[in-house]
Amino acid sequence: MLEISSKSNLLEQKNYKYSLQDVPDPNLYRDIYDYESVPKVAFNHRRVPMNMPEEIWITDTSLRDGQQSVEPYSVDQIVKIYKLLNRLGGPYGIIRQTEFFIYSKRDREALEKCMALNLPFPEITSWIRANKEDFRLVRQLGIRETGILVSCSDYHIFKKMKMTRKQALDHYLGTVKDAFDAGVIPRCHLEDITRADFYGFVVPFVNELVKLSDNAGIPVKIRACDTMGYGVPFSGTALPRSVPGIIYGLQHYSDLQSECLEWHGHNDFYKAVVNASTAWLYGACAVNCSLLGIGERTGNVPLEAMVFEYASLRGSFDGMDPTVITEIADFFRKDVGYHIPPMTPFVGRNFNVTKAGIHADGLLKDEEIYNIFDTARLLNRPASVQISKTSGLAGIAYWINGNYGLSGAEALSKHDPLVTELKAWIDELYENGRQTVLSNHELEEKIEELSGGRLARV
Repeated sequence: MLEISSKSNLLEQKNYKYSLQDVPDPNLYRDIYDYESVPKVAFNHRRVPMNMPEEIWITDTSLRDGQQSVEPYSVDQIVKIYKLLNRLGGPYGIIRQTEFFIYSKRDREALEKCMALNLPFPEITSWIRANKEDFRLVRQLGIRETGILVSCSDYHIFKKMKMTRKQALDHYLGTVKDAFDAGVIPRCHLEDITRADFYGFVVPFVNELVKLSDNAGIPVKIRACDTMGYGVPFSGTALPRSVPGIIYGLQHYSDLQSECLEWHGHNDFYKAVVNASTAWLYGACAVNCSLLGIGERTGNVPLEAMVFEYASLRGSFDGMDPTVITEIADFFRKDVGYHIPPMTPFVGRNFNVTKAGIHADGLLKDEEIYNIFDTARLLNRPASVQISKTSGLAGIAYWINGNYGLSGAEALSKHDPLVTELKAWIDELYENGRQTVLSNHELEEKIEELSGGRLARV
């Protein structure tokens, strides 16, 4: 049958209806995942069209998936994180939702305090075990939407759940019916989708979910979960690892609307951010993230990274306030006690700091040469240098100017006598065996001695 597609406005064949393949043995894709070697990336050269939605957004799992990987947050810390997400997401709610646990007294107290703030964004959702009692609890708490786990690979269906595909499908559909009966929007987390039989299980399952949704008059959402970080963004790659193929297939063969489609990735192969961006480009409205990427194993998609990916793709922050990212990093570092690796983009202590003299020389001439963007304006984090044996005259001059607020005619050049004297002292320290960078306090004391107190730190 031919129909005009509302997406492409072209005549398209609509006779591709995939049925459940209830196989007797699991398909573990041993040619790709043999477990004894690095998973392979296969290409089939089938390219699907980019189809970025008119509107895209970010959802947050810092208080659910992220919290599973750190010491539990206190109620006050949860409330603080929620407020920071609201400020970062801006008035248009680019950070659209965040999910909470609801089982412990502490979780419910934090949830109720956050709900009492009456902030429009992010919307509070939950994550629950899939049973009728939990759906009723969600409804009683006044939560509109909840996540439920629906593992979709044969690794989980056969090996963990000890079911056949048909048994798993029937079990999941019964669970989603319970959600609809409770008047709750189910967000189905398709766990391990990058090892699943996409056309033999995933698409037929989602088709049944869409039918249930239509009958109930309540939307169903799909979170495509790259649980092990196996997804790849490259055009022309084969399923089950192809992110473009997964997003295209869910839209094209399950009639899933973009606003009901969300990507959740992990960073096991350093592809979390690019896979999330790819999901946006190929038709998912939402990408699910956690602050600082905190999550299972190597972590989730860092939310702060997707703030900048959004701005890169849209040309605007659309009301988001990226300077809040620096506040978030400080909060996790000081209040939560979380160690942020110093080289982490946007939030690490050294992300816009240089120790190399040749780079510092460029910064001294024009900051734009060696800084990725105006980090002082966008992140409230001016570019800076650390002083070590490789800093050189330019690095020392740049550090002094930054630390003492010297600019224009007042700024010191690398040929200033104070700079050359300070460098001679630094060189002597390293010649005598010093290995570490100099602290601000050490430098300030020596500058006060050499300058006779004429420089006052701002």
